[in-house]
Amino acid sequence: MVFGVHRDIEVDTAVLCETCQGSCTQPGTSPVTCDICGGTGHVQRQARTLLGNVVTSQPCGSCEGFGTRIVHPCEACHGQGRVRSRRTVSLDIPAGVESGLRLQLPGSGEVGRGGGPHGDLYVEVTVAPHPTFSREGDDLLATLEVSMTDAILGTQTTIDGLDGSVDLEIRAGVQSGDVLTIKGRGITPLRGSQRGDLRVGVQVVTPTRIDGKQRALIEEFAKKTKAPGPQLAQFQQGLFSKFRDRFRGN
Repeated sequence: MVFGVHRDIEVDTAVLCETCQGSCTQPGTSPVTCDICGGTGHVQRQARTLLGNVVTSQPCGSCEGFGTRIVHPCEACHGQGRVRSRRTVSLDIPAGVESGLRLQLPGSGEVGRGGGPHGDLYVEVTVAPHPTFSREGDDLLATLEVSMTDAILGTQTTIDGLDGSVDLEIRAGVQSGDVLTIKGRGITPLRGSQRGDLRVGVQVVTPTRIDGKQRALIEEFAKKTKAPGPQLAQFQQGLFSKFRDRFRGN
């Protein structure tokens, strides 16, 4: 979805009958002129009405409008000129596609009855979910878990993007819900060339288990910073809601 891909897909479709090559008749035989319509493919009917005699034309029911009848139908295709088969179709999926997009492949559909021209093949795209990245427009979204000490002191890290590693600087004092933007590492739009961004939401992870020495160090740090105690603030719908608002620029 991000870069586009070439795929060879197998489709169950109707292909030209190799036995009769679409003629619908047994090899060595040929269709005969319909004796009902005389080869015109339609018949005329006359009816008397209050306005006089009315002549109507309609397809011949004997030859189904073809003008010929098959006396000896092909045994392989039963007189259809085509058979069911599986064949491989090459498909170029462009970058930036979304689920539900339909790709049209002209002339790659089923062969017509009696060796008629091929129809079109429509392929509907479904984008599989990624374990790390999600999409918003042309941007890729991800969450980066940061330890409490790295959030306080800041650090440099390298993350794995979809097209290689990305160096990322985490500033000192970063907060959960802050979004770090890497320009040009997102999705190539379907009709364009300039890629979107990779936006990484920060989640500060607080340790749930600490030993006595670690607890003493944290208590000493708390005394020296003189941090205020818990304070009532505006209700938040959780970290992911905060991410969503930051991603959208709210």
